[in-house]
Amino acid sequence: MKRIIIFASGSGTNAENIIKYFQERKTARVTHVFSNNLRAKVLKRAHDLEVKALHFDKESFYTTNEVLNIIKDAQPDIIVLAGFLWIFPKKIIDAFPNKVINIHPALLPKYGGKGMYGSHVHKAVVKNKEKESGITIHYVNEHYDEGAIVFQAKTPVENDYSAEDVAKAIHTLEYKYFPIVIEKVLGLREEVSESK
Repeated sequence: MKRIIIFASGSGTNAENIIKYFQERKTARVTHVFSNNLRAKVLKRAHDLEVKALHFDKESFYTTNEVLNIIKDAQPDIIVLAGFLWIFPKKIIDAFPNKVINIHPALLPKYGGKGMYGSHVHKAVVKNKEKESGITIHYVNEHYDEGAIVFQAKTPVENDYSAEDVAKAIHTLEYKYFPIVIEKVLGLREEVSESK
């Protein structure tokens, strides 16, 4: 049984989707959900699904080894960032090489970097009259959105789309592909192809 840890900062719909996906499959399970936001809905979602939910602050994440030691004790096969807004510390990346992945709501390298998350991304996509957007799942390094790309999926952006319309299309891709890409990175699945 492979072990998954999720980091999230907000509502946690992706985290919930991943937890439920693996609860049905018995090949892997989410053992912990970590959040830097005490009021994040993700903590309640995890708790309701009987997954350990932990809140941490900047000091325990960056200055001390408190969070790192909890992760080491949990022995994850993969660490998944699902809407996690802080830059990930090098010490954790170094302790788990090629085991930390993130999902970004755009087709990197476009619309990546500091401050580019959630609705900020979708508003920029609409403003620039992009014909398509999508998701990028990538390995995490010490720079925002610059790690090696694992998988991308695209969705068309129609002329009359609002940022909310783009967000809805992106969420559909996230829910569909994120769990199966995690399976691929864990070696539980051969390939993931983008279905048209």
